[in-house]
Amino acid sequence: MLFLVAALLLLGVVVGAAAHLPLPVTLVAAAVIGCWLLFYGLRSHRGTTSRQTTGFGGGEAR
Repeated sequence: MLFLVAALLLLGVVVGAAAHLPLPVTLVAAAVIGCWLLFYGLRSHRGTTSRQTTGFGGGEAR
């Protein structure tokens, strides 16, 4: 629940900041954020990350 409140508060701050920026700056920022989310989503969907984690008990001797 606290995470949801923090996310909504952050969304309000971002939307409020975008309301005071010129439209071209807002559109460029939106495009950058959209590309970043697309890249992250594709990488997450394919299951490839920069480091593979096996978790605890993954057959590694400690």
